[in-house]
Amino acid sequence: MHALQWIAAWALLLHGCAAGRPPQAASARSDVRDCSVDPPYLPPTATNTTARLAALRGTMRAHGIHAYIVPSTDAHMSEYIAERDSRLGWLTGFTGSAGTGVVTQDKAALWTDSRYWTQAERQGGKKKELQTWIESIGLWILEAVPVGGNISLDPFLFSIDTWNSYSRALHGSGRTLLPIETNLVDQVWGDQRPPPASSEIYSLPPAFTGSSWQEKVAGIRQQMEQHVRRPTAVLLSGLEETAWLFNLRGDDIPYNPVFYAYTLLTNTTISRPTPRPGAPAPARQSLQAGCPGPLCVELREYGQARTHLRHYAQGNVTIWLGTEYTTYGLYSVIPQEKLLEDSYSPVMLAKAVKNTKEQKLLRAAHVRDAVAVIQYLLWLEKMVPQGQVDEFSGAQHIDTLRHGLNAALAHYRCGSRLVGAGGARAGSGSGRDGTTDITRTVHWGVPTPLQKEAYTRVLMGNIDLSRLVFPPNTAGRVVESFARRALWDVGLNYGHGTGHGIGNFLSVHEWPVGFQSNNVPLTAGMFTSIEPGYYRDGEFGIRIEDVALVVEAQTEHQTGEKPFLTFEVVSLVPYDRNLIDLRLLSPEQRWGNQSKRVQGSQPDRGHPHCPEGAGGRVPMRTSHLGSMPSQEDLWMQGTSRTKRHTEGLAIMCWQGE
Repeated sequence: MHALQWIAAWALLLHGCAAGRPPQAASARSDVRDCSVDPPYLPPTATNTTARLAALRGTMRAHGIHAYIVPSTDAHMSEYIAERDSRLGWLTGFTGSAGTGVVTQDKAALWTDSRYWTQAERQGGKKKELQTWIESIGLWILEAVPVGGNISLDPFLFSIDTWNSYSRALHGSGRTLLPIETNLVDQVWGDQRPPPASSEIYSLPPAFTGSSWQEKVAGIRQQMEQHVRRPTAVLLSGLEETAWLFNLRGDDIPYNPVFYAYTLLTNTTISRPTPRPGAPAPARQSLQAGCPGPLCVELREYGQARTHLRHYAQGNVTIWLGTEYTTYGLYSVIPQEKLLEDSYSPVMLAKAVKNTKEQKLLRAAHVRDAVAVIQYLLWLEKMVPQGQVDEFSGAQHIDTLRHGLNAALAHYRCGSRLVGAGGARAGSGSGRDGTTDITRTVHWGVPTPLQKEAYTRVLMGNIDLSRLVFPPNTAGRVVESFARRALWDVGLNYGHGTGHGIGNFLSVHEWPVGFQSNNVPLTAGMFTSIEPGYYRDGEFGIRIEDVALVVEAQTEHQTGEKPFLTFEVVSLVPYDRNLIDLRLLSPEQRWGNQSKRVQGSQPDRGHPHCPEGAGGRVPMRTSHLGSMPSQEDLWMQGTSRTKRHTEGLAIMCWQGE
């Protein structure tokens, strides 16, 4: 999502192979570009970008630019973007959600993180080097661009921190970092670029929010008044910030219920530049019911955001912003003495802590989604051995199951894909009550000893972190190693993050919650995923992902004013017993969360997906490994996975306490 988060990056060459290379034997792999043969081999999964690169280089020459940096994000630092903003994908053919490309007059390279190495290689790159992200890009540019050269980028596509990192990398080199507001890729893309979004922006009913937008605005203004610097305005650039603050949703980005907008919230006014200032009547009425007055939202043209901000910054003001989601293009128009900078805006931090209503809704979403995922896994177990499932039909089926349980809900994301005859992974979904994110790896054959050990150790890490009790104000990065310890014990590891925040009918990856260095301390009310894994390129991959709520722990002793914290896992899908080596599990890991009491964790009664009088959740998620409801036990043991598991939803419910 942000370039500085990644420890390692893979630089891949994108330009054509050098002329005059003598013919050599072709590579044994058919899915990777091979520059050792003449003519060069381009795999069918790759996009031929020769013409696009040539056109961009021509535009660069016209602007006196020697190197142009192209990111994978949009003007709001979104992780997932609309096709219209997929500049890196159009230019390079690489469709991963994280990457940076650099184009010079005779070279081009792509950097991405470990999640996408194989994908990038198949989509046209050739593995070149493994180094720290921006440092690597800076060194590459210094080698590729002569002294006196101009390195340029679109300042509205780079965060403040990223701009500063490039500036430091090039400082004193004799090369100039030059922002240019005209996006050169857009110029080359021309009329083939997809049109702007035109979907409807709509209001969420109070039943799905827990707080009105007026109450949220009042809370942010109260923080402004109480801050020692007394800021006069808060600038919101992240799409989730505006959507959450005003209880609005849209469809501008696939599978992400957000819309393009900025917000400038002052002590007395609210201005919201948006591509569609003529919003539909219900949403407009909600925003302008308080006009005139401090709760009147003035809708402005999206393209006026920078002009409006510059005009406001000319007064006696102090503007509070979050640097992680504010682009350098907006930041640069505010005088330094009028800035109040934090990593995240007060809206982003408020959004991260779910209120009581939001917590209840997210729990309910996981109950409903678990039913669909369990039905899906049972279907896969029956159909895959018959050779009747491919990636498309498998995705269609989970889509159908989730629609059946979410018929009245507008948005969800199907993240399922087959990973081979030995297994499958089931991913995330979303409804108006909450977003879910779950990964299960299963195996229908006979797993190898390494596969079984790796899966069990990934599960051990998942359990160890989820059952951890820790002091208040603990940062996720401090406890993250608990998820890796079982793998580290035998020299294994994984290259991705251990978890991320979860939105309430918002993005499936919600910052600033998680276990990375730039995440905020864990607080009761935050939801996070816990998702260790292990991957062996070309052989198999494992990930076990659950979603957990940070809650107060009931400990024997209390040493401070605030209680210790722990995790309440809300994901309810069993693990694959076929891949678990019980001999590796400690007694605590077998019982998991049953060894830990959580305050306020009594099950909801009368959940709509459960029989009358039954509870709404499996008592404890890791009871799958100890004493468990008999039907779950049979499913886990693989001895009786029959139709009754999809009837009456007995898997998800139980009688009594």
